[in-house]
Amino acid sequence: MKFLMKFIAVVAFIVIGFLAIKLLWAWTVPDLFPGAVEQNLVAAHISWFTAIKLSVFMGFLYSFSGIRPGKKDD
Repeated sequence: MKFLMKFIAVVAFIVIGFLAIKLLWAWTVPDLFPGAVEQNLVAAHISWFTAIKLSVFMGFLYSFSGIRPGKKDD
């Protein structure tokens, strides 16, 4: 039962991450870079697959950064 709850929590976290990336991109990028969006240098909206790729990329950056929850600097 614990495994199922952990699995559901991980899946929910991943789905929320994809949704957050997709919505935040559509909300912030056109406002931050209106000229680049107008000239099609930056996409105003991204696909779900692109949101997944960005999420995986950010996960790798996080894992290589050395930031760990509860880690104390000496």
